[in-house]
Amino acid sequence: MALKIALIAHDRKKDEMVNFVTAYENVFQDHTLYATGTTGTRIMENTNLQVNRFMSGPLGGDQQIGALVATNEIDLIIFLRDPLMAQPHEPDIIALLRLCDVQGIPCATNIATAEILVKALDRGDFAWRELVHKYKPGIDQ
Repeated sequence: MALKIALIAHDRKKDEMVNFVTAYENVFQDHTLYATGTTGTRIMENTNLQVNRFMSGPLGGDQQIGALVATNEIDLIIFLRDPLMAQPHEPDIIALLRLCDVQGIPCATNIATAEILVKALDRGDFAWRELVHKYKPGIDQ
């Protein structure tokens, strides 16, 4: 089953994201990828992966991905956050993380957790998402 995966990285984490996605390119190639602006561009420049890009995070990209999370259209998020740098769009980041909790969307915020999730993805441990999509309630419910 192809999953919809969102990739987000703060500025000082973009190299780490590119290196991570490059290392697991064979796993990501079977899924639909989404990313905020520069992160998506950098991934496409360094891999053979196609990435559906949204706006930059501070310009609304986090909220665009959040809209997909709110409607249960994203299956997994890897969001490499920079915990040592204040972000001007911190409320958007907190809202996105809250939506992941509300919808039960796995969200890695560091490379260690990202690797665990990608290894689970490679093993096929995300079959439960098929049930989520099969029984997804309509917007009015």
